[in-house]
Amino acid sequence: MNKDILICGVGGQGTVLASKIIAAAAMEEGSPVHSAETIGMAQRGGSVTSHVRIGGNACSPLIPFGSADMLLAFEPGEAVRNLKYLRQGGIAVVNTAPTKPVTESLRDTGYDGREMIEYLQQKCDCILINAEEVCKPFGSTRFFNVILLGVAAGSGHLGLSRETLLKQLEKRVPPKYLEINTRAFLAGVEIAGQASGERKGE
Repeated sequence: MNKDILICGVGGQGTVLASKIIAAAAMEEGSPVHSAETIGMAQRGGSVTSHVRIGGNACSPLIPFGSADMLLAFEPGEAVRNLKYLRQGGIAVVNTAPTKPVTESLRDTGYDGREMIEYLQQKCDCILINAEEVCKPFGSTRFFNVILLGVAAGSGHLGLSRETLLKQLEKRVPPKYLEINTRAFLAGVEIAGQASGERKGE
């Protein structure tokens, strides 16, 4: 299997953990993996981007523009910023709830993510998820990275088995949080199924 996955968001959203689980799951299934992270002021809400390249075709850890099969975006503005990596026919899984930049607190820019979402819907195939809504049953948006993994797996575009991803999740999550993280992952799989049904019905 050859698959290029670009994961983007801002500091503190769990993007790096998501990329590590995907990379480890791919290796568990026997595929070579190249990965790289670009972290800018992550602790202050700066941009975080992870490249995961699965398969023998990759000769560099960085995904070329227009080559990513899947874009996993934790924030709509970051999705637009990184859309240049997504290939034609690729799919984007995007959190519609914005994380307002520091500049928003200094001057009212009016940023609410809606313009970004409208742009993405015009430019690519999208699965849209509101992190605040889907995380309500779990009591915190900290679980969104695991929900997003579940959506990616359930969409069928990630190319990795749910069982392998759950096994890697188990290795990286403290035992006392494993049960709720497993439920979050399976909730993401269910969301992907619902989104697939809605898109087929259009």
